[in-house]
Amino acid sequence: MSDLHFRQPDDDASLRDWQHVHNEIIPTHLLSLDDVRERARRNHLEVAYLDDVLVGCSTVRPPSDDTLTATVIARVLAPHRGQGFGEELYARGLRRARESGAKVIETVVLSSNEDGLRFAREHGFTETERYLLPGDTIPWIDLRLA
Repeated sequence: MSDLHFRQPDDDASLRDWQHVHNEIIPTHLLSLDDVRERARRNHLEVAYLDDVLVGCSTVRPPSDDTLTATVIARVLAPHRGQGFGEELYARGLRRARESGAKVIETVVLSSNEDGLRFAREHGFTETERYLLPGDTIPWIDLRLA
């Protein structure tokens, strides 16, 4: 276990930190601060810090349909990868999803994020769909935990 500490973003500074990580890792779908505020109302967001250094963020979309499917997304900034921080973010998100009643766990990764795809596959996720959002040129990949 590392010395990471986690915070649910509840003020503009921590929401901006979450936004920064998201926008750094997903440059094809930049979010405004208002977009992040809206996501925080419907999803469980967390920001991870090592001491006072921003390391990553996570999103858990709770189950919302009859399949009890939740989406867990862990993002780690490039300089902090390979140190186990993604493991911690993912484990926390997975636990949160299961506590909310999820029976099926999915994630979504931008196809150009090779580290993210490798992480998902190493954790038992398999591709279920590949698609382009309107105006995008880089596909998204939906994956499901086997």
